[in-house]
Amino acid sequence: MASSSGVLAVERGARPVPGVNIADFWALTKPEVNFLILIATSTGFYLGYPGNLAAFPLQRLFDTLLGTLLVASGAGALNQYLEHRFDARMRRTKRRPVASGRMRPATAAWFGLLLSASGAAYLVLAVNAIAAILAVFTLTSYLFIYTPLKRKTTLCTLIGAVPGAMPPLIGWAAATGSLTSANAWMLYAVLFFWQFPHFMAIAWMYREDYAQAGYSILPTEGEGRFLTWQSCLPCLGLAMASVAAVSGNGKGSIEYCAALLLGLGLLYYAVRFVLVRSRIAARQLLKASIIYLPTEFLILVLGRG
Repeated sequence: MASSSGVLAVERGARPVPGVNIADFWALTKPEVNFLILIATSTGFYLGYPGNLAAFPLQRLFDTLLGTLLVASGAGALNQYLEHRFDARMRRTKRRPVASGRMRPATAAWFGLLLSASGAAYLVLAVNAIAAILAVFTLTSYLFIYTPLKRKTTLCTLIGAVPGAMPPLIGWAAATGSLTSANAWMLYAVLFFWQFPHFMAIAWMYREDYAQAGYSILPTEGEGRFLTWQSCLPCLGLAMASVAAVSGNGKGSIEYCAALLLGLGLLYYAVRFVLVRSRIAARQLLKASIIYLPTEFLILVLGRG
């Protein structure tokens, strides 16, 4: 456990305490976020692949996931480098490697740059340029648009959802070399709308932390209306996008019903969260959102098979 002096050292720009280990580099990559990114990317690839599944290109899928993972891991490391002073002020992030003082900021920065550049180059060489461009766009817009806007406007969630929904498009582009299919954008819409209830639950649970660090995640006035707009309405959009994705991929009535019930279930927890606004309700919405996304993608994948 990092000492308080380590945190103060980071805040003052002094040399952090030594002792960086492999676990710290692993934590820099935000593996829990990368897991969902890989699920979304592989779903986009699988559904986008136009050929016979008997000849499914496993090597290209592996190359796509590896390149995407490297870029996403680099983004996680660079994000912690850029925000380490703010992370040090929040309970949920103060034990991160740079924020706690266990790792020098420059180490995280170089590590993130190496991963990002390697991933982008790998996608260009092993997959295609479109997938690489989408990955680089996601990285740069996340770091240089969304990240600073978190301290300026509550619209940051809306803006951040744009690059946040890119993984299915990266997978689709890797499989097809194109983004002209409406089905690809339906998958994008699913992930785009999903981010709102998911992040609103997190934002409300840690609202004191975010406020202490100077983040404009929730408004100081009209919180109820804001949560309704950012949680319930996106859930309605998510339900429609999910059904459209089922339709676009030629699924049957079972998949329609499953997608609809899944969307209504998430909407229930979103409405309950907005009405009750308790930590328990927020945590339940967060859990429901975590269950929702891989389940929805599984419905789409199994439907194709």
